[in-house]
Amino acid sequence: MKQEDVYYVGLDIHKKIIAFCVKKSDGTIVRQGTTPATRADLRNWQQSLKRPWIGAMEATLFTGWIYDTLKPFARDLKVANPMMLRAIAASKKKNDRVDAQKIADALRADLLPECYMAPTEIRDLRRELRFRNFIVRLATSLKNKTSGLLMECGVEYNKQKLHGKRYFRNLLGNLEEVPKSVIKMLSFDRHIIDIIDTTQKHILKTLEETPLLKDRVRRLMTIQGVGIVLALTWALEIGEPGRFRSIRKAISYCGLCSAEHSSASKSKRGPISKQRNGHLQWVLIEAAKIAVRYNPQLAEVYEKELKRGNKNSATLAVARKLVAYLLYVDKSGKEFKLRGDEV
Repeated sequence: MKQEDVYYVGLDIHKKIIAFCVKKSDGTIVRQGTTPATRADLRNWQQSLKRPWIGAMEATLFTGWIYDTLKPFARDLKVANPMMLRAIAASKKKNDRVDAQKIADALRADLLPECYMAPTEIRDLRRELRFRNFIVRLATSLKNKTSGLLMECGVEYNKQKLHGKRYFRNLLGNLEEVPKSVIKMLSFDRHIIDIIDTTQKHILKTLEETPLLKDRVRRLMTIQGVGIVLALTWALEIGEPGRFRSIRKAISYCGLCSAEHSSASKSKRGPISKQRNGHLQWVLIEAAKIAVRYNPQLAEVYEKELKRGNKNSATLAVARKLVAYLLYVDKSGKEFKLRGDEV
């Protein structure tokens, strides 16, 4: 079938409706309009297209299920980086119909800033891990609230032991001159924290034993200082490591380098770029703070960078080195060994 016989479809997706624009290769509009954002309506809509079609949409909160619904029916279906697409398709006039046209034009002109779309299985598992990370942050907020309630009432406590079950139980049983309402809130806080702790451990265990991830995660954990949370986060957020041609590309994706502003002969580095995978960035930085205790090579990187800068820059240097190690193991499919470790 000739390329000109293929329709190019731009989809501007929202919570309740999806605006579409169907074009020929010469830019002629075949059809445009809206359809309700439901699986049944999308399947009915695609049946109305009388030719093979190539589609494109922006990456949004709703993209995943729409992509999975339409992918089996399209010759090709692409997802665009919304920030880059906005720069390319900037227009004085902006509405759903115009946006769908711009996406279709970028697609047929091969100017669509395509972004990576992980396989469905990876996205499903990634959703579970992100939920686990969300409730862990919620538990941290509750722990801070527990400390705040105790300080409001003038209660002395051991900061290091406060969140241990036995210590907290004894502390709660010996409180004096503390309002009953505060004791109830402290008990409720502790109950929710315990539930979250049990839940997050169960999620990690389930993900670790998933056949799709089991061997991969085990290899990643052969790197000293890499634990189960970092290994799972790397595997699920990166998806397919082969999509990164270099360590620099992976470091940039993880948000561990600063933004560059160059003009003529002048070049200036700004703060860490906000165009990054925030989930992976957060876990890598937190892991870098701990990994130096278990990995002598990473500790050496930290000390070397600390002499030239500050603690934050040293932690970033360790995180970047972790990315290099993780990418090597993931791409090679081999357990990690330093060059001097081979016999």
